[in-house]
Amino acid sequence: MSVLDTFQAAAKAAALVLGLSLFALFIGLFLAIRTPAFAAEVNVTADLGQSVLPTQGGKVYLRLSLKPVETEVRESRPPVNVALVLDRSGSMRGKRLEAAKEATEMALSRLGRDDIVALIAYNHNVDILQAAERLTSHQDLQQAVNRLRADGTTALFAGVVEGGRQVEKELSERRINRVILMSDGQANVGPSSPGELAKLGQKLGGKGISVTTIGLGLGYNEDLMQRLALASDGNHAFAETPSDLVKIFNSEFGDALSIAAQDIEIIIECRKGFRPRRILGRTADIEGNRIKLKLNQLTGGHERYLVVELEADANTRAEPDDVAQVSVNYIDLDAGSRRDAKADVSVSFSTDQKAQEDSIDKAVMSQVAAQIATETSERAVELRDKGDVKAARKLLQDNAAYLAKSRAQYGSGPGAASASIVGTLNQLEAQNSEAASNLDGDEWSKTRKTMRYEQHKAKRQQSY
Repeated sequence: MSVLDTFQAAAKAAALVLGLSLFALFIGLFLAIRTPAFAAEVNVTADLGQSVLPTQGGKVYLRLSLKPVETEVRESRPPVNVALVLDRSGSMRGKRLEAAKEATEMALSRLGRDDIVALIAYNHNVDILQAAERLTSHQDLQQAVNRLRADGTTALFAGVVEGGRQVEKELSERRINRVILMSDGQANVGPSSPGELAKLGQKLGGKGISVTTIGLGLGYNEDLMQRLALASDGNHAFAETPSDLVKIFNSEFGDALSIAAQDIEIIIECRKGFRPRRILGRTADIEGNRIKLKLNQLTGGHERYLVVELEADANTRAEPDDVAQVSVNYIDLDAGSRRDAKADVSVSFSTDQKAQEDSIDKAVMSQVAAQIATETSERAVELRDKGDVKAARKLLQDNAAYLAKSRAQYGSGPGAASASIVGTLNQLEAQNSEAASNLDGDEWSKTRKTMRYEQHKAKRQQSY
């Protein structure tokens, strides 16, 4: 080989090495850009509705806010472990069953090969159309759904039990574990009371399985469906017509596919001189000065909050007092590990009334007002159920006026609540006014279902 040939061969080898090096560098840069540098964390803040209290003490509200802070765009989402539980009883015949089939097709199209899917159909019997397994064929599942025919009665409890059993078979902290129930009727085979279904929801929620309930039409039991969802920290929706169902399924899977954290354990330790009375809109274990509760899931980019009502003792000390320490432990689905977050909150005492008024946190008190109004709305339903239409209407009208006053008080001036929070008060005001005008005769069935749906959304800060 000549000197020239040797030189040319060496040059080609060097070019090849350089090309491979540049390619490796490009791949490294691509991965560095595409791979999240940090996992999503949950930002936990604790604030009081009023940070300066009168020296004689009194009622004060603690608002605990949880919101994921996504530092990078996700490269991939966590896998889903879901059981779709479909009512195929006789009342589903026609457009309702066809809409359920269409909604199921849409849901399946949003899932992939890393997702676990079980498909359950029930009337007076429960049929496992597909046991929990990885989704390998949308077409096979859809064909099984398309073969469904509506007949028989409604073993709703048994259908949910089987859906939970299928999800539990593949239960994982790294997956989003959910049962989605759709029904248009009353549970009339097996356990059928709201209390019994709430206990089932609590049992599944304790295992990390949330239950979403979707009521279709005006014939289903909204108390049963709403309490089942709430007990498991799941979503609830009301689809008045079959055409609403696909839109709701789309929202539900948008929610399910964007979960950032789950199995969220919250402990609030109140300091001496501050006694916890209750949590608005939720149930929790309160032992002495300690509050303990659990949320199953937290959606990316979406705030969830809790409002605790505290009673403060009289205090004449000038320096601030610690009110409570908050500890939150959760599973970060991006990182696949547990994380901790803490927050503290303190308060001052003063005889200066202006200082007390100036210390009001309008954003916190707007959310307190929303939860108080939701409780009032629930009492209005109870009055209407007892046949006292006049008292129910008066309560709803007064509630609308309370919301309007809160919106004016907290939605303007220095430190005003955000437009979204004020918008929530405005929506609740409109809903209470409309409900007050629709408590009679045939209107009540639709009004009641709408009220239960809106109450659920307010309690959970549901995204749809």
